[in-house]
Amino acid sequence: MRMSLPAMESRAEVVVDVGAITRNVATLRQRAGVALMAVVKADGYGHGLVEAAAAARSGGADWLGVAVLEEAMALRRAGDTGPLLSWLAVPGEDYPGAVEAGVDVTAYTPRQVDEIAAAARSIGLRARVQLKVDTGLSRGGAGEADWPALVEAAADAEQSGAVQVTGVWSHFACSDEPDHPANDAQEKAFVQALKVVDAVGLEPEVRHLSNSAGTLLRPWSSYDLVRCGIACYGISPAPDVVSSAELGLVPAMTARARLALVKRLPAGAGVSYGHTWVAERDTTLGLVPVGYGDGVLRYGSSTAHVLAAGRQRPVAGRICMDQLVIDLGEDHAEAGDEVVLFGDGADGAPTAQDWAEACGTIAYEVVTRIGGRFVRRHVRR
Repeated sequence: MRMSLPAMESRAEVVVDVGAITRNVATLRQRAGVALMAVVKADGYGHGLVEAAAAARSGGADWLGVAVLEEAMALRRAGDTGPLLSWLAVPGEDYPGAVEAGVDVTAYTPRQVDEIAAAARSIGLRARVQLKVDTGLSRGGAGEADWPALVEAAADAEQSGAVQVTGVWSHFACSDEPDHPANDAQEKAFVQALKVVDAVGLEPEVRHLSNSAGTLLRPWSSYDLVRCGIACYGISPAPDVVSSAELGLVPAMTARARLALVKRLPAGAGVSYGHTWVAERDTTLGLVPVGYGDGVLRYGSSTAHVLAAGRQRPVAGRICMDQLVIDLGEDHAEAGDEVVLFGDGADGAPTAQDWAEACGTIAYEVVTRIGGRFVRRHVRR
């Protein structure tokens, strides 16, 4: 039986169970059967960059993945020394610092290879470079027409001793929809891209294509490494296909606050801006001191629920910048009582996925947005 969360110490707090992250990563790695990269970009999907990374390493993460070099360097300063990939850059980035820190950097173009190689030569070290091919997401990476030139530039740079090509990778666009034809098309494009790499004699350490959904729903696409992001934090990457519980994953984040005020409201009274919610009966309202200024999605107005006074309660009216109102009905509550916006669902609270569905978005956005005046705490259960 899992331990309950510790008592609240603040007006509003985000509690991250790093033990859940560790267990989720261990579950994913065992299921994948190959090396696993835990993606900790965007402040660990709102869970804390350094803390999420350490928890993932404890769960067996072979690699860490980040979007930008600042995130990579923050992990190095925090003491992480393991394999680490960064993939989003603009001209003029601090490649010398990344090379010196042993960070794998991703190249999309020959020009980028040249810039990385020049940085490596300037400090007398060899850069670790991975090449990204765009197989159909139409985002980062070299497209089919440009791929041979990128591979040739990387092979030349490796031959000169300036770089070591450590990986070749791409990213699924529709892996959360298992039957989408883009999945097979992208994998075929990836196989063709690898043939170009083989033809010039490059021997990358890792080839990787699968994100969280690919890892869980296309196990035959795992290659040498899988990249898991949202699943590490206990959230299903394909909730229309399979739930977190069915995957054996536990959401790591709980967002909660203490009631600022409880008061009675007569039937017919409107609540919050625009009076979009009107009491159908005499009722009791609770004032929760968080709002969209803290990352609570405004689209949850009159659609999302929270856990208060023992059961789920609807948000009444529009969510404001600093506060939101909930309908407590005839149940008793007092100022200072705990309200759980979302958690792991084990205690009856809504989950981030529930909020996502109420707001017409994805759980990724729910957990990465939350912040503002919430105090973040890390616990291990």
